[in-house]
Order: sequence, then C-alpha cells, then structure tokens
Amino acid sequence: MTVSRSRSPPVTVITDKKSFRKAIPILASDRARLPKLLAKLTPVQRRWTETAGFEGAANTHTIVPDEQGGAAMVLAGVRDADDVWALANLPLKLPAGRYELGKGPLTIPADNAAFSWALGSYKFAKYRKSGRVPAELQVEDSTKVVLALQCAEAQRLVRDLVNTPTEDMGPEHLANAAREQARQFGGKYREWVGEQLLAENFPAIHAVGRAAAPDRQPRLIEITWGNPKNPKLAVVGKGVCFDTGGLDIKGAEGMRLMKKDMGGAAHALALARLIMQRKLPIRLHMLIPAVENNISSNSYRPGDVIKTRAGHHIEIHNTDAEGRVVLCDALAYAVEQKPKTIIDFATLTGAARVALGPELPALFCNDDKLAARFEKAALTLEDPMWRMPLWRNYRRFFDSDIADFTNSGRGGFAGAITAALFLDYFVPSEVSWAHFDVYSWNDVSRPGRPLGGEMQGLRAVLASIS
Repeated sequence: MTVSRSRSPPVTVITDKKSFRKAIPILASDRARLPKLLAKLTPVQRRWTETAGFEGAANTHTIVPDEQGGAAMVLAGVRDADDVWALANLPLKLPAGRYELGKGPLTIPADNAAFSWALGSYKFAKYRKSGRVPAELQVEDSTKVVLALQCAEAQRLVRDLVNTPTEDMGPEHLANAAREQARQFGGKYREWVGEQLLAENFPAIHAVGRAAAPDRQPRLIEITWGNPKNPKLAVVGKGVCFDTGGLDIKGAEGMRLMKKDMGGAAHALALARLIMQRKLPIRLHMLIPAVENNISSNSYRPGDVIKTRAGHHIEIHNTDAEGRVVLCDALAYAVEQKPKTIIDFATLTGAARVALGPELPALFCNDDKLAARFEKAALTLEDPMWRMPLWRNYRRFFDSDIADFTNSGRGGFAGAITAALFLDYFVPSEVSWAHFDVYSWNDVSRPGRPLGGEMQGLRAVLASIS
C-alpha cells in the first residue's frame, strides 16, 4: 500500500518536525497506575493533584501549574493504553496552546493520540462561529500516524456532509462533493440526472426522486478509479438527501432528522476517498443514487408498480420505504460491472435502531468469511457493528398479487431483515455482498463524538479490504 500525503492532516495535529516547538507534556494514567504517576511529581504537585480531585478516571484531566502560574504538565485519565479515543476529551477543554505526549505510566500510541485528538477537535461551524480555538498536539510523523489522520479526515467529511441541512445538501450538492473527491484523488466522475435516468434505465431512482424536480432533480452519481486488473469493489450509498416519507408522510418528529438520510452516501464517499487516497490495489466503482423524497402532483404512490433496472416489478406498499427502491437500481447496475464484492451503506430502517440502538450498525452479509473479517476488525479497532441474519424465509412478507414483490414487508415483523432481503433480490449469490444499516448519527455527545453526524463501521470495513 502506498501512503498518500497529498493533503495536510487537521491543523490541530502537527506532524512536521520543522514546526515543532516547546510543548506542554501530557502524562497518561488509568486509576490503577495513578500512584506510579504521583510518584513522579514533586510534593507540591502531588498536593495540587489531590486537591484538584484527579483520580485517573477515563476522560478526566488536570493541569499541574509551574512556579510562574503556567501549565507545567497535563495529567490525563484514560481507560487504557489502547483506547482509540484516549485523548479526545482534551482539545476543546485544554487552554489553547501546544501539547505533546509525555512519559506517563501509560504510553498512548502516537496514531491513537493523533486520531482521537483530530476528532476531539471537531466542531461543525458552517453556520456559526466555532468559539474557542482547539489546542494543538504535536506527534512525530509515521506511516501509522498518517493513516490515522486520513481516517480522521474521512470521518470529519462524513460528519460535515450529514450535519449540513438539506437546503445546502440536496442531490446536486452531494454530487458536487463527490465530484470534488474524484478530482482530488484522480477518480473518473460521471452522473445521470433527471430524465437521463429514464433514458439509461434507472427507473426506480427516477420514480422516488421525480417529485422534487425540477429544483432537486434525482441523479445517479458514479466514481470509478484504479487499475482494471485489480479486484473490482462496488461501493453503494443511499443518498436520500431528505425524506418526507412521500405520500405516506412522516410525522414531525420522524421527519426532524431526515437531513441525515443521505448518511449512507456519505459513508460510501468517505470509503471511496480512503481507497483512492491510499492507492489500494482495488478497482473502485462507487455509486450514489441521490434523491429527495418529496411530495408533489407526480409523487410515486402507494399501489403503484415500478419496473426496476433488473427487470423486477415492485408494488409500492409504502412510499416511506424509498431507500431500498433507489438502491435496487444502483445495485443492479453495480452487478452488471461484474464486481468481486459489493458493499452498501444505508440509513435504511428504524427497526435496526430498535434492535441495536444508535451505536451499532447492523451488518447483513451473504459471505461468512467476509463478515468474519469485518467483525474481527470491528473488535480490534473499536469500530462496532453487529451481524444480523439474512433469513430468507421472510421473503414471504413481500408477496404481491400484481407484481413480483412489494417494497415493504407486511405485519411490521423483522423490519431490518426484510429491508436487507429486499436488496438481496438484486445481488446474485455468487457476488460477495455486505449491507450496513447505519444510523449515521450520535444521539448524545461523547469525547470525540459530538451530537450529530457520524461515520460508523467504516474503519473496520477499510481494514478488512486493505
């Protein structure tokens, strides 16, 4: 693998030795090793630490002053040395200035320090001033540090895309973001817009997105990259930039966060970015069906029958089950290019959140070996996911009297599974396929993971295909 240094890391993490200067050391410890840390301090410093109430608990810190009243050092409590979020609570809490890793009882790997610091510095500031300037961390450059910062940059990209309101992140804006990533890393960009979708046989994408035209025309976004001799990987992301539910309209509470319904597209684009940036030996084919599921006189309706690119006829039971409808045309097109593997990301079902909550993406996979690689990487990298079954007996929930099948399972049973099974119709069994039902959102703030858009499971996926 070639490590690309074409972009500077986030400005809060300094890796260029020429830019290094005197910095305040951060000494890390957990509760068990706190006595060892205190033994390194002077009696005055120990009394200060005890008075401050520092006990080495994770995500706590105290600043030990010097004789002039400045900061002599920072004592940081961490869970353990391998915590990928070890320093994430510090950049926006420490006074602005330059810090470095000191020699405490626990040694934080430089790559974990850089990753957690870069994401701990994140604030979405598109519409208001960001407030205080984050503190800086200087760490020595290495391949691991560069790779960690690349992952942090990709995660910040997902957050920015998901956090942006739909007024500024419609299908055209999403296309512009994809075009920029292709331009930056040498990918070939292409898109089909509006009536071109019908002319080129993407009828399902057009059906869902047509009600938002002409202002928000539906489109299919494509990036191709890499040596054709390398194994082909198709990456597909659901790009529903806003979901009203269509004629089966959502309530106010259900619609409030629907700017994040393009979270799957943000994941697909971030993965494409990392593949191109790292020059992985992969032939990349990235696809994003980008639409706004809106309401108009030409909205697709409950009871309509839509023909898909694959030739299947779908009876629409629920216009709010639109993500799978736009994805099916993209998956069919991906299959035509004969990939070895297909990975799709989608904010597809509330049922996955009922089953697993907001922090665990649901993984559905038709290849046990591929799924095992994902799960192993997820544990190693603390990038959680949970495998769910493709229980094909539940295909009976899609039975239709007038079409090949419906777009929504009956009875409300197994909603995440049935959504995955719908997509399964469009991927031949001989193609390795993984579907991630992601929430793409932090519902509470944690160190390095503020409330708002989030990348989930992607670091584990990247490690599994690298």
